[in-house]
Amino acid sequence: MSFSALGLAPSLAQAAHSSGLMAPTAVQQQAIEVVLQGRDLLACAPTGSGKTAAYVLPLLQAWMLGEAQRLHGPRQAQALILVPTRELAAQVAELIYVLGEASGRRPKVAVLTGGVSINPQLMALRGGADMVIATPGRLLDVVAHSRLQLKNIRTLVLDEADRLMDQGFADELGQVLALLPGTQARQTLLLSATFAPSVQALAAGWLRADHARVMIEPSLQQDADIMQRAIYIDSGRRTALLHDLAVQHAGQRMLVFVASRYSAEHVANKLYDRKINATAFHGDLSQGARRQVLDEFKNSQWQVLITTDLAARGIHVDSLPLVVNYDLPRSPADYIHRIGRTGRAGQSGLAISFVTPASQAHWRLIARRNALEIALETLPQYPVTEPAPARQPHEDGDRGGIKGRRMSKKDKLRAAAAQARTQGDGGSGTR
Repeated sequence: MSFSALGLAPSLAQAAHSSGLMAPTAVQQQAIEVVLQGRDLLACAPTGSGKTAAYVLPLLQAWMLGEAQRLHGPRQAQALILVPTRELAAQVAELIYVLGEASGRRPKVAVLTGGVSINPQLMALRGGADMVIATPGRLLDVVAHSRLQLKNIRTLVLDEADRLMDQGFADELGQVLALLPGTQARQTLLLSATFAPSVQALAAGWLRADHARVMIEPSLQQDADIMQRAIYIDSGRRTALLHDLAVQHAGQRMLVFVASRYSAEHVANKLYDRKINATAFHGDLSQGARRQVLDEFKNSQWQVLITTDLAARGIHVDSLPLVVNYDLPRSPADYIHRIGRTGRAGQSGLAISFVTPASQAHWRLIARRNALEIALETLPQYPVTEPAPARQPHEDGDRGGIKGRRMSKKDKLRAAAAQARTQGDGGSGTR
């Protein structure tokens, strides 16, 4: 099937092809026609399956049709794309830019995210914008400081909707929705790689009754492009094994996930001291530093990037061959997001998870929840000597070493700020 067969204008179909999108993916085949019809959408598809293009292409087509009818004067935003991270906002904006440029007509896009000064973003909004890409907190700040109006929004997109709908963003998201036209007066698109049943039930209340559901099998176990391994190892010997992997895969980039910002710096420093070109990437870095580190990694200036779950969603790195879970993700669903950074766009990839005696029960939970059948390996050069701890009851009835859903420090700050606002003390949430 071609993009033009989905109802896209010839210029956009050609733009997709010239931008490297040779044929629509499964989620694009099902979603693009729905969006072009003006229907609401709930789409769940694996990372790397093309969800962003599935809504960007029809949004561009709607803008092109409306632009021909627009009279002279300030632009009024017709589409609002909400995302949970600055990195995803930049990636969506880049795709809009590339496809718009290739089609010969590029909309004015405002990117509103925290971590940088608000003043340049306010300046960029002079004369209006056709599309707004924003994190919820910064969007509210901009609305409070400028004349940005959301009453004309025709299409609302929640990219990584499950993350936006969790407790950390709930208060800010509710405030944004209150500024938009009602459910019946707008088109709403919710997209993510994972949707818990509880989130799906909540999302249904935000969608019109005739909304479409697109569910692409999220399990990566049958995906031949990603080979998955699980290695049983003592906690204290993980850095040595990571060093060995970096040597074995010399010349290939590695994305390594750890549990905390401190661990990212600590492990990166340990590897760097042992002549491995490694650096850390986490939320304590300034926006400029985060952008620089990510660009340097994409350009292969760093072999190993040690990161928190900040890089688990929305970040695309071309031809990333290896992902390592140095620490297992807290939520079983985040396993899918993490390893989905490799094996993208039809390329092969390898995902390795380190399983310690303390995390073995949690690994079993991750495997069960994601229908994984991965043998737990023990390497002869790294015999396991640490005793397994006494098993503790898991919060949802399963037995695991780590809770499946634990609030991060940032989420706790957001929740505290929301409570402060409710009590009327004027507090502000983390952006």
